[in-house]
Amino acid sequence: MTFDAIGIAGTGLNVHRKWLDAVSDNLANINTAASTDGEAFRARYVIAEEGRGTSGVYVAGAAFGDGEGRVVYEPDHPLADEAGYVRYPDIDLASQMSQLILAQRGYQANAAVVDRAKESYQAALQIGRA
Repeated sequence: MTFDAIGIAGTGLNVHRKWLDAVSDNLANINTAASTDGEAFRARYVIAEEGRGTSGVYVAGAAFGDGEGRVVYEPDHPLADEAGYVRYPDIDLASQMSQLILAQRGYQANAAVVDRAKESYQAALQIGRA
């Protein structure tokens, strides 16, 4: 049972780490400009699902935001087209920060489960030695 808890929490740690990676990448590229004839940075979103036939949660894949982004008038930008427009990703900072907090808390909770399960396993070993 203790090993099950560690294994299940381990799958949660993995999903939350990948979620943190995706959010960090989105935040790092929130102001990445592109020319209007190209695609804007596409935000990445992690898709998680429960394990099929096993316990835990797994990353099933990723979804990507719209490459259209938002077009902003910045005639002095080096990537501006002849009309003065530049393409930016359509990423909402507030939403990404909320996702970051949720992913951090989930990671912390799963790490705490691993620690508690390890402690209970060690206590059971001590009882067995006595």
